[in-house]
Amino acid sequence: MIKFPSHLDVRDDRFLQLVHPLARLTKVADGFTWTEGPVWIGDHNCLLFSDIPSQRIMRWSDTEGLSVFRSSSGFTNGNSRDRQGRLVGCRHGTRDVVRTESNGSLTVLASSYQGKRLNSPNDLVVSSDGAVWFTDPSYGIMTNFEGFQAEQEQDARNVFRIDPQTGACTAVVSDFVQPNGLAFSLDETRLFIAESGASHDPDVPTVIRQFDVDGSTLRDRGIFATIDCGIPDGFRLDIMGNLWTSAGDGVHCFASDGALLGKILLPETVSNLCFGGRNGHSMFMTATSSVFQVFVNTRGAETWTRP
Repeated sequence: MIKFPSHLDVRDDRFLQLVHPLARLTKVADGFTWTEGPVWIGDHNCLLFSDIPSQRIMRWSDTEGLSVFRSSSGFTNGNSRDRQGRLVGCRHGTRDVVRTESNGSLTVLASSYQGKRLNSPNDLVVSSDGAVWFTDPSYGIMTNFEGFQAEQEQDARNVFRIDPQTGACTAVVSDFVQPNGLAFSLDETRLFIAESGASHDPDVPTVIRQFDVDGSTLRDRGIFATIDCGIPDGFRLDIMGNLWTSAGDGVHCFASDGALLGKILLPETVSNLCFGGRNGHSMFMTATSSVFQVFVNTRGAETWTRP
């Protein structure tokens, strides 16, 4: 019988195809306040991630170690890349979604909706048509810890879509308590969105919801998965269609049918994750004050994470 290390919790035999008994859990960086928004930059073989309260985006590589990619980041939270490889991020401090151009300048893609300031954009994903989909909970305006405390101007905590042609920002879902991480299925016919409202209200279900995608609109398909420890925050899909999500005890892996396959257990609460590394088989996990890495026998679904 295969003996797995203590950081791997196998719940379904399908998980055995995704992990390896010799895969070590490694801490690659620590000493932060609250890490988030990991994104692998394959063309530079480095990881970028946010240290939100310190207002920094950090850079890490296995050859050059750790450095500051951007200071005064405006309490940047989630990060991703568009189809041109440009960095796109959610800033709590300025309450906007911003794109980094090839010359280093910043372009604000969205900062308001119906004449009112956004709450605090949190996480985002870019679809193949170039549209930016992002969540807008209120975490960044609740205190001064990861943003600037302020009154909420929006009537809801929406999920938005930014049209790639017109730049118009449209609310596509408005019934979340606190929408958080989001990701598309491999064929982009379904969008998964985390409900993290239990962070402040224990009566809110700790679930990832799923929606059918019809162009620029969504249709609710109900609950995809329930998290049994902590809350769902950021997550990613792999090329096999499995969904890997952050949780209170680590990372939970769900098959495309919603079955819990297993967990990667961490000593800190996980906020987000991404796939990357030189061969594409590393999972990077931002977890409270640290960033961890582990080998997985799959790769991320995003085209720009593939080697």
